[in-house]
Amino acid sequence: MLTARSMPETKLPQIIERIVNTYDAEDGINHIEGPNLPSRERVVEIAVHFLNVLFPGYYEKQELSKGNVTYYIWEKIAAIYHLLARENFKSLKSASGQHEDDKKLTAKSIDITFSLLKKIPEIRDQLRRDVRAAFEGDPAAKSLDEIIVSYPGIEAIAIHRVAHELYLLKVPLIPRIMSEYAHSTTGIDIHPGATIGDYFFIDHGTGVVIGETTEIGNNVRIYQGVTLGALSIKKDASGNIERGKKRHPTIRDNVIIYSGATILGGKTVIGEHSIIGGSVWLTESVPPYTILINKAPELTQKRYL
Repeated sequence: MLTARSMPETKLPQIIERIVNTYDAEDGINHIEGPNLPSRERVVEIAVHFLNVLFPGYYEKQELSKGNVTYYIWEKIAAIYHLLARENFKSLKSASGQHEDDKKLTAKSIDITFSLLKKIPEIRDQLRRDVRAAFEGDPAAKSLDEIIVSYPGIEAIAIHRVAHELYLLKVPLIPRIMSEYAHSTTGIDIHPGATIGDYFFIDHGTGVVIGETTEIGNNVRIYQGVTLGALSIKKDASGNIERGKKRHPTIRDNVIIYSGATILGGKTVIGEHSIIGGSVWLTESVPPYTILINKAPELTQKRYL
């Protein structure tokens, strides 16, 4: 039974006051009286609209026909335009602070939005090749429809190709929010800065990590648990970590990387037509046409009955 001493109205003011007092410090986890940041919820909504445009008829409940597809795409593109232009503005505003005029930022936000929308046919061409690579690379796939509606790798790369265009347009925050949405839904973590060629296939996908400065050529296939990452982060004379340098590997055309492989370092290059075996740990370059595998472990077999 609640007593007067334990009633919420006697306890909560003290707790709230203590919490609010922590907001006085400039400790990097407050955003009070700063410009409005992009909404994670709205960015996810934009990503879902893009999936519907990139793969019409696959992610929606209603059927689509040639008779109504134009109206459907009008609706989706209009939604993307209004949402993305607004979130672009907030993102640019947060990066510039109060130093740039709102009218200029609005115009820039709209230009960025149109630049991305113009890229949709090109992105669809890339995804058509990615879906084909998945079908030709996985004997378990029964149809292209199965790949599009159920393979996490396709959803991850579709969102990445959109986020990457925003990254190239130097939009802060939004590309990373998009990529982390894809990460949360697919288990595949691709930084929007990664450059990925055509006919890219991630099989299974869980636990794949592809870092910001990774470069991947055409017709590359990777499996679950692969990490294309960085070596230990260097610091400058002031003790700050170095930024803006190539930290992640380059994967040339026609490479296969099997499950659990870890390839690290900005100077590490995997040559064309090479195969990297499962669980390989690699921090140096590999020439073209190389098969790299771990030595088979020694197994011990005992009967317990």
